[in-house]
Amino acid sequence: MSDKNNGSHENLERGLEERHIQMIALGGAIGVGLFLGSATTIKMAGPAILLSYLAGGIILFIIMRALGEMAVEHPVAGSFSAYANEYMGPLAGYLTGWTYWLNWVSCCMAELTAIGIYINFWFPGIPKWGSALTALVIMVFVNLVAVKAFGECEFWFALIKVVAIILMIVVGVVMIVTGIGNAGKPIGFSNLWINGGFFPNGVKGPVSALALVTFAFFGTELIGITAGEAKNPEKTIPSAINKVFWRICIFYVGALTVIMCLYPWNKIGVIGSPFVLTFSKLGIKSAAGIINFVVLTAALSGCNSGIYTTGRMVYNLSLQGSAPKVFGKVSERHVPMNAILASSACMLIGVVLNYFLPGKVFVYLASIATFAGLFAWFMIVLVQIKFRKGLTSEQVKKLKISNEDVSIYKLFCFSIFSICIFGNVIKS
Repeated sequence: MSDKNNGSHENLERGLEERHIQMIALGGAIGVGLFLGSATTIKMAGPAILLSYLAGGIILFIIMRALGEMAVEHPVAGSFSAYANEYMGPLAGYLTGWTYWLNWVSCCMAELTAIGIYINFWFPGIPKWGSALTALVIMVFVNLVAVKAFGECEFWFALIKVVAIILMIVVGVVMIVTGIGNAGKPIGFSNLWINGGFFPNGVKGPVSALALVTFAFFGTELIGITAGEAKNPEKTIPSAINKVFWRICIFYVGALTVIMCLYPWNKIGVIGSPFVLTFSKLGIKSAAGIINFVVLTAALSGCNSGIYTTGRMVYNLSLQGSAPKVFGKVSERHVPMNAILASSACMLIGVVLNYFLPGKVFVYLASIATFAGLFAWFMIVLVQIKFRKGLTSEQVKKLKISNEDVSIYKLFCFSIFSICIFGNVIKS
């Protein structure tokens, strides 16, 4: 790889340990989309939404394997933007880097909007823009301290989400099998098919839900960016990527299966949050507050990741010559301070939008993020194909993370997936 994009030239600190990488990968796959967005997707597809998440998980795994193959060989913070610059030319690197930057700026604005809503649950008198601004300042400070501070925050944010979901699954299974919380009568699995069948809205249901499913998965590719600051990327990156699909199965498919067994799919969202209802049935009176705390940490995690990612992306773009040189400097703590501050300043637009458009801003920002995030995924696949073509058979055998050469299959699958998503986003 060219000197301007190699890991040693980046001058960043490799302060992320294996436990950080594992939880960052897990936190990227599990976001607010599961806790709040699941009710919307279930309404669109019914029980067949499980197939949407499985399909999304498979495509995500293919993309992450493609990214992982390059990230282990060239662990740089610029990740797929740097790879696009190297293997497809400066224009590809420029478009990929800035589009992905826009994706995370939009996502971070959306998360800041959500934070204002969650804080209002406890303190309705606080304006949403005030909560959003406070959260942004705190997360910027964390990212300026050191990369390890970012990693620690993500570790604990992800742990909170994981514990909440595991508890919900365990409690739900107990209720399904034993009837505890349901007057001693086992609930069983019949809710998966008795209300209009498994495909109550036809095949178009799960296809229509793919856009929201994909939005829920955006952020997992952050694994590739952390490779530039991971202590042992040859070990930690493959380990994290290989577990992506199983995490989707457990935390999305598993959780939603339990939810749709406990409650008729056409009642979910109407009678309240399924997570809140499940804990409430056990007599936990503060269930709503607990789940609100969980989704608040999920939103803070998204904001934290957004600040980290945009800072690293602009930093590497500067090294490529695609951003002002001032953003290519690091602080004494080896943090790209200028790039972080500039990106965070752009996120302030989200705070302003919360002031003028408090009720609509989340939908607009989510739509922008979906387009930008999908473009990044598409470029990962294209760059990996170029990367593979430049290797000899001996070099392929020496790759530290094995990814079978099924480039045409990957491109075909992703093209079909993209058509479905873009078609539904445009339709909506």
